[in-house]
Amino acid sequence: MTKSMTGYGSYALEKEKGRVLIEMKSVNHRFCDIQFRMPRQLLHMESILRQRIQENIERGKIDVFVTLEGVARSSKDAEVDWSLLHRMLDQAEEMEQLNIFDSTLRLQDFLLHPDIVTVQEGTELDQEWEQAVQEAVSKAAVNLYNMRVREGEALQADFLTRIETIQKNTYDIQEQAPDVVSAYRDRLQDRIRDFMNDSGYEAEEQRLLTEVAVFSEKANIDEELTRLLSHCDQFVHTLHEHGAKGRKLDFLVQEMNREANTIGSKANNAALSHLVVDIKSELEKIKEQVQNIE
Repeated sequence: MTKSMTGYGSYALEKEKGRVLIEMKSVNHRFCDIQFRMPRQLLHMESILRQRIQENIERGKIDVFVTLEGVARSSKDAEVDWSLLHRMLDQAEEMEQLNIFDSTLRLQDFLLHPDIVTVQEGTELDQEWEQAVQEAVSKAAVNLYNMRVREGEALQADFLTRIETIQKNTYDIQEQAPDVVSAYRDRLQDRIRDFMNDSGYEAEEQRLLTEVAVFSEKANIDEELTRLLSHCDQFVHTLHEHGAKGRKLDFLVQEMNREANTIGSKANNAALSHLVVDIKSELEKIKEQVQNIE
């Protein structure tokens, strides 16, 4: 099964007193990089939530957005420093009696002082809500996984079509290559003989044939064609393997491109060069999309 690294998944869990909303979006990445955007009350749960996601996702950059509705508003708590409040009230009363200032003391003036009253976010949710968050994250991860599978299947179908084109062109090159090498050998032999006739230089026939054979061997592409077809077979086989495979597919594309470049440099023929250009064009399109495979 082939999975894409790009996708989106969400899940909303409704409860009597509130709602948990999980949204996930993923893009391609070399490793599994999970980033959370969630309320402070859930920070202590990051490790377990990460494990829940990794049950379905092996690779990619995943942004996770956690929203609690009807829960966070009741989690704030006010704390009063009564000792400080009493001391400040006593000091203010003494200052007023000494006529240092003349004003009406109001309790609310002291309550606005940041050192007397502090408002803190709650750091814990009850177990019921924590279980709800874990459940919602797991189901959102499954939805993300399913979307990545659907996109991966579409990419796999596209890859197979392009690999078939590459294989067909390679077989065409394989069929035409012997005639091209033979024609190259004949042309080279004729040119050498013409040169010797014009220059009056004489050489042994066997030496001439040896030199022609050496040059012809340099134009031989049988090994490159065999390796290219082998890489195509490995690519198709890897597509049907389970688990993460993006890096292996990327490596095989690089190897196929290497063989195609060598064939192109050796192919001293317009028809073969055209087939090689088509192969490299298909490989370039595969290379762009294989970066998104998990």
